Amino acid sequence: MIKFKNITKEFKEKKALSNVSFNVNEGDIFGFLGPSGSGKTTVANLLLRFWDTEQGQITVGGQSIKDIDYDVLLSKISIVMQNVVLFADTIYENIRVGKKNATREQVIEAAKKAQIHDFIMTLPDGYDTQVGENGVGLSGGQKQRISIARAFLKDAPIVVLDEITSNVDPINEAKIQKAISELVVGRTVMVIAHHLRTIRGADNIIVFNKGSVSEMGT
Repeated sequence: MIKFKNITKEFKEKKALSNVSFNVNEGDIFGFLGPSGSGKTTVANLLLRFWDTEQGQITVGGQSIKDIDYDVLLSKISIVMQNVVLFADTIYENIRVGKKNATREQVIEAAKKAQIHDFIMTLPDGYDTQVGENGVGLSGGQKQRISIARAFLKDAPIVVLDEITSNVDPINEAKIQKAISELVVGRTVMVIAHHLRTIRGADNIIVFNKGSVSEMGT
């Protein structure tokens, strides 16, 4: 279980989160809804310890995340963000970021599950095709699917999905949704969204407004 208890986070004396509490049960899909700036992504950044809280406690499996070795914590969480970071390297190496000791067969299998393998095979050098810094030459949806392949390769028990289909075309969105449907099976998932339609099937939904919880339920 992931537990946020009485969490407050401030930036320059402005509260991004104010006394927020909720539990995400193991194996559940938990949706976060609300407008930009409402606190949704702050939740993910706090779980990943990009920032720490001013007050309150976040626990994973009953243990405070501040007491968990940072590398161990990150090894338990896969992240698929709206803005995917890719490196000036081959597609193969960009996927292998998810698991540095992965074999080529494992990388290809992850790409197939992420619905990106067929596209990669159309490229002149396949998996050895070079991409520019931040994925120059790839569409937003293609970069998203590479990020999903990383998550499949990492095989972490917790998955954080942040606005992943907000800026992609319908074809890419359909492939991303298909890949995500397989990725979430058997995992604890936190989905951040702007629109209810993208998280309608979640086990629980929490609605944020100006850093506070305004509603929670199915």
